[in-house]
Amino acid sequence: MSDIRKIIIDGKEVEAEGAMTLIQACEQAGVEVPRFCYHERLTIAGNCRMCLVEVVGGPPKPAASCAMQVRDLRPGPEGQPPVVKTNSPMVKKAREGVMEFLLINHPLDCPICDQGGECDLQDQAMAYGVDFSRYREPKRATEDLDLGPLVETHMTRCISCTRCVRFTTEVAGITQMGQTGRGEDAEITAYLGETLDSNLQGNIIDLCPVGALVSKPYAFTARPWELNKTESIDVMDALGSNIRVDTKGREVMRFLPLNHDGVNEEWISDKTRFVWDGLRKQRLDTPYIRENGKLRRAEWPEALAAAAAAMKGKKPGGLVGDLVSTEAAFALKQLIEGQGGVVECRTDGAKLPAGNRSGYVGTAAIEDIDTADKILLVGTNPAVEAPVLNARIRKAWSKGCDVTVVGEAVDLTYEYEHMGTDRAALAHVLDLDMTDLAEKNCIVIVGQGALAADDGAAVLATVQAINEKSGGKMLVLHTAAGRVGAMDVGATAEGGIADVLAAEVIYNLGADEGDIPAGPFVIYQGSHGDRGAHRADIILPAAAYTEEGGLFVNTEGRPQLAQRASFAPGQAKENWAILRALSAELGATLPFDSLAELRTAMVAAHPHLGRVDEVAENSWTAEPMGKMSDAKISYAIADFYLTNPIARASSLMAELSANAKARRTEAMAAE
Repeated sequence: MSDIRKIIIDGKEVEAEGAMTLIQACEQAGVEVPRFCYHERLTIAGNCRMCLVEVVGGPPKPAASCAMQVRDLRPGPEGQPPVVKTNSPMVKKAREGVMEFLLINHPLDCPICDQGGECDLQDQAMAYGVDFSRYREPKRATEDLDLGPLVETHMTRCISCTRCVRFTTEVAGITQMGQTGRGEDAEITAYLGETLDSNLQGNIIDLCPVGALVSKPYAFTARPWELNKTESIDVMDALGSNIRVDTKGREVMRFLPLNHDGVNEEWISDKTRFVWDGLRKQRLDTPYIRENGKLRRAEWPEALAAAAAAMKGKKPGGLVGDLVSTEAAFALKQLIEGQGGVVECRTDGAKLPAGNRSGYVGTAAIEDIDTADKILLVGTNPAVEAPVLNARIRKAWSKGCDVTVVGEAVDLTYEYEHMGTDRAALAHVLDLDMTDLAEKNCIVIVGQGALAADDGAAVLATVQAINEKSGGKMLVLHTAAGRVGAMDVGATAEGGIADVLAAEVIYNLGADEGDIPAGPFVIYQGSHGDRGAHRADIILPAAAYTEEGGLFVNTEGRPQLAQRASFAPGQAKENWAILRALSAELGATLPFDSLAELRTAMVAAHPHLGRVDEVAENSWTAEPMGKMSDAKISYAIADFYLTNPIARASSLMAELSANAKARRTEAMAAE
C-alpha cells in the first residue's frame, strides 16, 4: 500500500512517497539540492552536510535532506502540508559554511588535477560557496594510497564523503577500504595497505566527487572539454553495458559508464573501462596475402580478388567471432550461404539450440534479478563472466535472496549454498521438492561452461526442467557480445562448428578464440593480429567496435545500438563494407550499399531486432531430455582480463592478469 503525502517545496505543492528522502522528493519536484556523500545506489551516510534544507516548523537549524524521510515531516498547526525550503537565507548561510569548511584543507590543485572540468567540488563551490576564505592556517596533508595499477590516489584532496568505502563494501563486495581516525585525523585508507581486489574497482573513480581518486592509466592525457563524447555499447562481455566513448582526434582516450537501470545501472567492469589501450596496439591496418608461408602487404583490389578466387567454385564455411555486430553476422550469412556454404557463431562448441530463443536467451530480464527470492547458478561464475551482473545478484542477496551454485566453488562476493561441482549435483537439484517455490520469484542462470561440453544439450534440457519445476524464469549468461545477435539472424550450422571446419575454404570473421586445423584455406577479417590472423592465408583489416556502428543483442535478448566514435586505422574498413565489396568480386553482389540499407534488410527478416532497447518475450520451448555424463561442470572463462583480441593487445590487461595470477599463488611461509 502506497503512502503518498503532500509537501510544499519552495512554494510548490508536490506529492511524494512517505519512504522517500527529502533530497529525492526535491529531485522529483525539479529542485536541485547539492550533495557530495549522497548517492542513490549507495546507503545513506549523511556526513557531508551539503544537502541541508530548512524544514518550517521543525528544529531551528537546517536538516540534512538525504537522511530525513518525507514521513518524518510534521504538518502545520492546522493540518497544512509540511513546508520545506531549499533557498532560504538559513539554507544559503549553512551551505556557504559547509563549503568553507570543506575548502579549509582542500589543496589548490585545480590546474594539475585530472578532475578539473568535471569536478563536483568546483561546480558546487561556484554555485553555493563564497568567493573568499577566512582560514589562514596551513593546510593538512595525508599520504597517498597504493590501490593498484587502475586507481591513482591524491588523498590530500579527499573530503571524506565515504562513497568509495560504501561502493567497495556494498556493491563490489570487498572489505579493503575504510575510514580511520576522527576530526582532523580522519582519513580514508586501505586495510593493511592492500591493493583493491575487484573487477569493479574503477567505478570509485566516477563516484569520487573530487580529485582524490582518478584513473591511473588516463592521468594527464586529456581535459574533458577536449574530448568528443559518443554513446555506445560495451562488447567486453555479453551484458551490453551502456558506455560513453571519449575520443581525442582519432584516438579513444577513455570509456565511462552511462546509466541504464535495466542493464548495467551505472557501473562497468574494469576490463570495459580500461581496455582502450588495446585498441591502439597490434592493429591490422593493411591487407595481407600469404605467399610461400610468409605474409606480404597487399592492396585492397588484389586482396579481394585473391579471396574471391579462393572461394569461387567451392562451398565455403563462415565463422562468426565473439565481437561481431549483428549486421556483420547477417551480411556474412548472406554471402556464404549464397555460395552454398554454412555459417556458425557457436565457435566454443556451446550446444545452444538454433531457432529456440527461450533456449539460447531464456525468459528472464536482467532486472528480474532485483526482485528474485531464489537464484540458481549453473556452470557460471558471474564475478568473472559479467561482474556488473554479479553486483546485481549481490544486491538481491543483500535483500534476502537465496543463491545456490552448481559448479566449482569460487568467491562470488556473497554467500551461497554449494550443491556440488558435477552433473550429478544438477540432477539432484532436479529431484528436489520445489512445492514451496510456487509463490516465490525464482531465476535459473546457466553459463556457457555448462553448455560447451559434448552433453551441453542434455545439461540445457535439465536446466529447463528445473526452471519449469520451480515455476520461475531462466537466463542464459553468454560470454560473447555478438553471440545472441548472430543466433537471432540464424548464423548456425546443423552440425555445429564441425560443418564449417570441414569446408575447403573458411571465412573467419573475427573468431580468435579457437584453432582452425591445417588444411582449409583461411580468409581472416578482423581488427587485431591475434590467433585468427596467424592462421590466415589472406587478411582483410576491419574496424573495431568503437570504429563502426552496429547492433548488439545482449545476454537477455535486448538489441542495443553501438555508435561509431572514431575511425579505423590505415586502410582498415568497416566489416559490412568489406563483405559487400567481396560479394561484388564474387559476382553475387549483396543487396545493400550502406549500413542503413543492410540494417533495414536485417530488420525486415528479423523484426524483433528493430525494437531497440526492448526485451522481447520469448515463448517457452523445452528441449528434449538427454543423458548427461558424470563430468564436472566447468566455467567458460579462465582469465578475466584476456578474453578477446582487444584485451590481449592491451599492456594494462596483461599487467592486471599477471597481478591476479600472483595474488592467487599462495605465499609460502619462511621455514
